[in-house]
Amino acid sequence: MENIYTITDKTANPGPLGLYGFAMTTILLNIHNAGFFPVNSMIMGMGVFFGGGAQFIAGVMEWKKGNNFGSIAFMAYGAFWLTLVFTWLAPGVFGAEKPDGNSMGCYLGIWGLFTLVNFLQTLKGHTVGKLLFGSLTLLFFLLAASNFADSEQILNVAGWVGIVCGFIAFYEASAIMINRTYEKNILPL
Repeated sequence: MENIYTITDKTANPGPLGLYGFAMTTILLNIHNAGFFPVNSMIMGMGVFFGGGAQFIAGVMEWKKGNNFGSIAFMAYGAFWLTLVFTWLAPGVFGAEKPDGNSMGCYLGIWGLFTLVNFLQTLKGHTVGKLLFGSLTLLFFLLAASNFADSEQILNVAGWVGIVCGFIAFYEASAIMINRTYEKNILPL
């Protein structure tokens, strides 16, 4: 007997949500890293709710769609934003010891290593994905180096790399949405 029941996935593509959450939060934090303004509640709010929460939700949605790379990337980087904000707030809220340059360098370095593994996976994909994860890998290693060396100059360079990285993610999210809406390749990936 022929199966007459077919389940069709009619859920939205969660990729743009995750990419916008990453992009906008990354741009704002790296404007700080480039030296334009201090870390403040605006960056923390973006880190918790958009970079953290919305990106994590996009990862769960990617998991439901069977997208291994998207689910791991969005859930992991969503958790990154949550842990980063927690690291900033924990000393004041919980009396935890504030991390020094070496511990933050290790924290950012391990995220750089994780991102390098993700970058290697993008080598089979679109150019934009390679640019995004390549620049993000560089960003994490520069941030780690700035913490290890206690160098404002390296941090400022990292900030500019992060701004570019964030705009690459913003472009990718926009391209996915615009190309889907117009049902043609308007913005190449």
